[in-house]
Amino acid sequence: MEHKIIKRKICLLGSPSVGKTSLIRKFVFDSFSDKYISTVGTKVTKKDIELVIAKSNLKITLSLMIWDVLGQKGYKSLHAMFYRGASAAMIVCDLTKKPTFDGLDEWVESLFKVTKPIPVIFMANKADLTDNYAFQPEDITELAQKINSIYYPTSAKTGLNVQTAFNRLSKILIRDFLKK
Repeated sequence: MEHKIIKRKICLLGSPSVGKTSLIRKFVFDSFSDKYISTVGTKVTKKDIELVIAKSNLKITLSLMIWDVLGQKGYKSLHAMFYRGASAAMIVCDLTKKPTFDGLDEWVESLFKVTKPIPVIFMANKADLTDNYAFQPEDITELAQKINSIYYPTSAKTGLNVQTAFNRLSKILIRDFLKK
């Protein structure tokens, strides 16, 4: 069986305190902490995903380099530097804070200025706090459709759709690799 190793850089973007670090921690380590620690600069976490494609007699190791990019808008010049080389992105908002939703298109625009269009998945985080929603997750649909993307309501606390969103993005990256 042939074995291919694919390395891909993914950026997690969004306003401060939307849960980017918590989503990564849930996906990579299956853990959650509600202590807020502001990301300074960027933090990179690695996660390998194994996939066997039996009909092609191919084993793929997808090595995701997940860049947790600081959310403060005062660092836009740094953001552009962090985006370079990204194969995909996940853009996160907080369902309990409307301004984090309102800024989603700015994140897409600043990302695409550097990377050109790449696969993006939106995550509407803190979906477990249903009594505190400032907007509905479905509100993201229009923006997602505009860039041929999708969104998932997620919860880093309960794990809702965290694996699903990362797995979906991983499948897109593998599909794109196999097309080449």
